[in-house]
Amino acid sequence: MLVVSGEQVERSLEGREQEVLEAVEAAYLAHAAGKTVLPHSVFLRIPGNGNERIIALPAYMVGRRTVAGLKWIASFPGNVQGGRERASAVLILNSVESGAPKAILEGSIISAKRTAASAALAAQRLGRGKTIQAALIGCGRINYEVCRFLAITCPEIERLVLFDKDGEKSRRTADAYGEVCGVDDVRVASNIDEALNDSDVVSFATTASRPYLDRLPKARPGLTILHISLRDLAVEIVLGADNVVDDIDHVCRAETSLHLAEQQVGNRDFIRCCLADVLSGKALPRQQPELPVIFSPFGLGILDLAVGDLVLSAVERDGGCIRIPSFLPEPWENRLRERSSGFKSSPASLV
Repeated sequence: MLVVSGEQVERSLEGREQEVLEAVEAAYLAHAAGKTVLPHSVFLRIPGNGNERIIALPAYMVGRRTVAGLKWIASFPGNVQGGRERASAVLILNSVESGAPKAILEGSIISAKRTAASAALAAQRLGRGKTIQAALIGCGRINYEVCRFLAITCPEIERLVLFDKDGEKSRRTADAYGEVCGVDDVRVASNIDEALNDSDVVSFATTASRPYLDRLPKARPGLTILHISLRDLAVEIVLGADNVVDDIDHVCRAETSLHLAEQQVGNRDFIRCCLADVLSGKALPRQQPELPVIFSPFGLGILDLAVGDLVLSAVERDGGCIRIPSFLPEPWENRLRERSSGFKSSPASLV
C-alpha cells in the first residue's frame, strides 16, 4: 500500500491545473451518465463543538480508471485561531477487484483543489461574458485555490476584491491572491456591499453555518455566484436567482441555503439544472439572463477520486511516496495452517 504525504500531493499537482479541471469535468459527466455510485455524505458532529464536524464521503466511479474510495475530512473552524489549518483530511483509495485499500493520500489539498476547480469551471460555463472583476468572500485556502483556477478559466480578470470578516487577513493575503491569479489590481473591501459592487463573479468560501446575507446590494445583472460554503445566502436570494448545482439530492440537505429554500416552498423547482447538464449541452437556456446565477456545489466524493487518481498515477510513475508492503495481515487460514503445521490429529475415541 502507498502512503502519499501532503508535500507529495502538492508536488504531484503543481502546474497541472488544466488536467485537474479536465478530471473534474469528466467526473461530472460520468456522474450524469450513471457511471458512479455516490452515497450521501455522513456527518459526525462532536457534541458541544458547534459547527465543527468530520464528514465521510464514499464514492465509486468508472472513468479514466475505475476508482473507489472514501474521503474522511474534518472541518474545525476554531483551529484557525490556534494557527492550525481549518480542514484536515485523508483520502483512501481501494482496489475495485479485491476491495483492499491500495493508497492513503493526504486529502485536504486534493479537496481544496477539486472544490476550486469545480467553482472555476462553473464560472467559465455559467458566466455571461468577460469576467473583469472577481470578488472573494472569505480569504482562506479555498478561495486562494479558486484564484489559481480562475486564472485558467477566466484569464481576462483584471481586478480582485477581497473581503473577510477578519480585515487584517484580507490585507495580509492580498498580494498572494493577486500573484496566484496573475492580477495586479487587488483591493480589500470593508464590507460585502463594497465587494459585490461591479463584480462579475463572486466566490463565497466561508465557515458560515447559517445564512447571513439577505440581499445582493448593487449586484450586476447576471452576476455569477459561486456559493461554495453553501450557507451564506438567505432563502430569498436563492428563490430570486437562476440555480445550478452539482447534484440536486446531495445539495438539498444538511441545512444548506437550498435545503432551507426547499423546506420553505415545498419543492425543488427553483433549481434549473446540474452543472453536468450545462457541460453536456443538455440544460435549458436561462429564461431571465439578468438574474444572478448561483452555483451551489455540495462537493461530491467522485471529484476527490478523480483528482486523487491523478496524484496516485504520478507517484506510481515517479515514486517519492511511502510504500508499506505488509499493511494488511496474512489471510486467517494461512496463519491457522502455520500454527497447526507439524501437528497431526488422531481419530476421536468413542467412550
